[in-house]
Amino acid sequence: MEKFEQFKNKKILITGGTSGLGEAFTDALVSMGAQVVIVARGRSGLEKMKARHTSLGIIQADVGRKTDIHMIAGEAHTLLGEIDILMNVASSLGPTPLKLLVDTDCEELGSVLETNLLGPFRLIKAIIPTMLLRNYGLVINISSDAAITAYPGWGSYAVSKAALDHLTRIFDLELKNQGVRFCSIDPGDMNTPMHFAAVPDANPADLKNPRDVAKKILSLVAGRNFDEVRRVL
Repeated sequence: MEKFEQFKNKKILITGGTSGLGEAFTDALVSMGAQVVIVARGRSGLEKMKARHTSLGIIQADVGRKTDIHMIAGEAHTLLGEIDILMNVASSLGPTPLKLLVDTDCEELGSVLETNLLGPFRLIKAIIPTMLLRNYGLVINISSDAAITAYPGWGSYAVSKAALDHLTRIFDLELKNQGVRFCSIDPGDMNTPMHFAAVPDANPADLKNPRDVAKKILSLVAGRNFDEVRRVL
């Protein structure tokens, strides 16, 4: 299978592409000549990104809503054709301030799972058939150290990311011999709106720049270094 040594003309679908790491991925990949479509819930963020990159495709949808998934896949195919890389970046913390699990409602946990686990699973299922037909494709799922380490208050988010990690491992084990690879990446703590929603008193000096993180992840992708399906930056 061809290495992703260059991103020029690669067809890439990014969820959560209007802020934080997703925005950084979008800016970097468009500058490299990739054909990029992003998905986000908010129209204003999508229009901001479209104004910045006129070649960018935008889809207003919610990956956590089951009824939106086939619309996302259909519009992405219309805009891009066959997708080379799917990047599941969109995430939900659940209610903030963060709650202890004992204070978390079933519906609140369910909502986080819809966005962070079931959304990526459904979108993978919708996108992957054409990857398998071509024996070519890559799925990147963004994880967290909370998937491994237990932190009070991060229960819903942590549970969803732990499950996403294992989903990634199983998909990769099942499909790597058919040319489709999966990678779960823990980017570390970043200077993003989501992090400050979770930790309002965080010191920005202690946080990574999402643009630097995006570059490191794209370097990893370019090298196709997937000896470890789960990677920590």
